Amino acid sequence: MFVFFDFLDLHTLGILNHSQPNGLAVPDASMHPVKSTNDVIKLMEIGLKNRAKGSTAMNERSSRSHSVVSIHVRGADKKTGSTLQGNLHLVDLAGSERIDRSEVTGDRLKEAQHINKSLSALGDVIFALAQKSAHIPYRNSKLTQILQTSLGGHAKTLMLVQINSDIKSYSESLSTLKFAERVSGVELGVARSTKEGRDVRELMEQVASLKDTISTKDEEIERLQLLKDLKNDNSEKLED
Repeated sequence: MFVFFDFLDLHTLGILNHSQPNGLAVPDASMHPVKSTNDVIKLMEIGLKNRAKGSTAMNERSSRSHSVVSIHVRGADKKTGSTLQGNLHLVDLAGSERIDRSEVTGDRLKEAQHINKSLSALGDVIFALAQKSAHIPYRNSKLTQILQTSLGGHAKTLMLVQINSDIKSYSESLSTLKFAERVSGVELGVARSTKEGRDVRELMEQVASLKDTISTKDEEIERLQLLKDLKNDNSEKLED
């Protein structure tokens, strides 16, 4: 079962997934006013201490949960007085570990299965975005639903992947690099709009160029027609 937990106020969070076209809403998540980057870092450090961790055969301090920090920024344009606002989502995903190698059992096994399932769902979403599919399977996981606004619309998304240099982790590292390669081919949000805008501009420039060419040709035709008329007039005068 996928559970949302507040790492700052230490309580389970309720979620709203009805009438939410852009993913999940977490209305009970704690919100703290901040005035500087240091304020944000201090809160993140508190959350990190409270984040679920556990020991596996592959990692003594393995993250047993995903972590999402949402920073809401609001400011005012001094020239126009209009309010500007934006959101920054910092997401740290728990690592995928092979069940047979991590040697987890009981609750740790269930955690690993949920983590791997949610990461697999994220991979499916990334693949669908890369293929520009009409249907993006956000609803296959609570993780992909909560990240929906970060992966669509006009969001700018930056993903970093981490691998283990240990030769024993070759399989996991290769899988991670393949996932990164798949992600690198995805165009979404601003990147897609920018590309589409660039394509439109190029087409408009081509149309303008063709119009100029047609206009030049029309002028040339008129000039030739005028010369032809003058030549005909001169021929008639000579005959007279």
